[in-house]
Amino acid sequence: MASAMITDANAFLVALLLLSLSHIPFSSSTIQQDFVMCLVDNSDASFPMDSSFFTRDLNASSYKMALETSAQNLRYLMPSNPKPEFIFEPLYETHVQAAVACAKKLQLHLRLRSGGHDYEGLSYVSEMETAFVIVDLSKLRHINVDLESNTAWVHAGASIGEVYYRIQEKSKVHGFPAGLCTSLGIGGHIIGGAYGSMMRKFGLGADNVLDARIVDADGKILNRAAMGEDVFWAIRGGGGGSFGVILAWKIKLVPVPETVTVFTVTKTLEQDGTRILYKWQQVADKLDEDLFIRAIIQPASKTPKSKERTISVSYQGQFLGDVNRLMQVMQRSFPQLGLMKKDCVETSWIKSVMYIAGFPSTAPPEALLDGKSLFKNYFKAKSDYVEEAIPIEGLEGLWKKLLEEDSPLTIWNPYGGMMAKIPETETPFPHRSGTLFKIQWLTLWQDGKASEAKHMEWMRDMYSYMEQYVSKNPRAAYVNYRDLDLGMNGKGSDAREWGNKYFKGNFERLVKIKAKFDPENFFRHEQSIPTGLE
Repeated sequence: MASAMITDANAFLVALLLLSLSHIPFSSSTIQQDFVMCLVDNSDASFPMDSSFFTRDLNASSYKMALETSAQNLRYLMPSNPKPEFIFEPLYETHVQAAVACAKKLQLHLRLRSGGHDYEGLSYVSEMETAFVIVDLSKLRHINVDLESNTAWVHAGASIGEVYYRIQEKSKVHGFPAGLCTSLGIGGHIIGGAYGSMMRKFGLGADNVLDARIVDADGKILNRAAMGEDVFWAIRGGGGGSFGVILAWKIKLVPVPETVTVFTVTKTLEQDGTRILYKWQQVADKLDEDLFIRAIIQPASKTPKSKERTISVSYQGQFLGDVNRLMQVMQRSFPQLGLMKKDCVETSWIKSVMYIAGFPSTAPPEALLDGKSLFKNYFKAKSDYVEEAIPIEGLEGLWKKLLEEDSPLTIWNPYGGMMAKIPETETPFPHRSGTLFKIQWLTLWQDGKASEAKHMEWMRDMYSYMEQYVSKNPRAAYVNYRDLDLGMNGKGSDAREWGNKYFKGNFERLVKIKAKFDPENFFRHEQSIPTGLE
């Protein structure tokens, strides 16, 4: 690792920080001082200490901002939640190496964060370790697009929106098949699979990764050749925080047409909404691979001035082609929706991404560079996979459940196409052939602890009701929609209870790879891959 090469200015900042830390209560200051000195000894330490190292005792406001800026789930930012001893934001890959080496030497527990979208806050909260630190990769966001090889190297802290922007900056006919939410950090996004609106055409983001750079538990940087094919397999869908620190991905670009068509058509129960959704279930996975139609379902007022509620289903589509061909596909495969040309917008691929992400039509592509999530709520989420269409009576029972809750939301994403062609053992992500669609369940609230128990109870009751209609043996779940209700390490539960739900038959292979690659279980959290099974 690089020897210490400290500039005079930075040496002064280090000394000033250490002097400031000396006034903090002994245990905290000792941890922080030892970590800073270890960083200095193990990296070039040329980072500005005052904007890379945050402690609540020394710079409380900056610490609070660093902790909360990218965190989505306010449920994990309440005063009662454990807080990190400090937050370190590396500027260079060597800083990440040093952070891992120092944490291991000082026996500090690490939490790794790229985008902060972890649904159960596992990238910024630890319930299993009393003292922990966050290594936040948000300043590692370089992107290098190479059109000659149809590839790009992207650092883990870059948002998926930035990746899309940098690709389209160089070419209007190249894209990448990943997330619908453009503020996702690509480091944690791809390691869980990374689905998006082109998944039926090209598969997941993880299916289009050619190489990676990770820091292992010894602080070494490894590429695909150095880490070996087993580890490279494991990090493409095996979930974050188990095998190392993802520094960067080498992704394969895919072709996109100059004209992409998007639309949204909304139907309520009074507009035959239940039967249309039943039909959608039967056709969504069988449509032309260029077409992706997801269903966004939530309660809505029956009329603008009415307090009486109904269920609204918005069909949001992206078609890799022009509106004329789209209309032909829809007339042939899903005429029940009643899609008309006036519902459609022909645009570029980058603007279609922004449409699905919810940007105003007037927003320029540069808005993707902001990388900040606009979604901040107290929420609980779960997921399901559906292999047989939910019958009409099942849907009607679901509508009753949704209308009991204040702000529920469920999003149904179609599978089929390329997703059905890739074997379920190709990567750890196993939800392939036989899956009609994936369900994301959400309930949101704004008053924190005051009503949390009520909303959590509703979610668990609704989840129980749906058990009869979704996948079985196991009841599958998506690892990037973490759900600690499924079980946790160190809580007396068998890891297979949740591991088989996320990874099916791939879980035991992940455990074997973990045991060999990180035998001391340095990288761990409440649902990290364990080193063994009892």
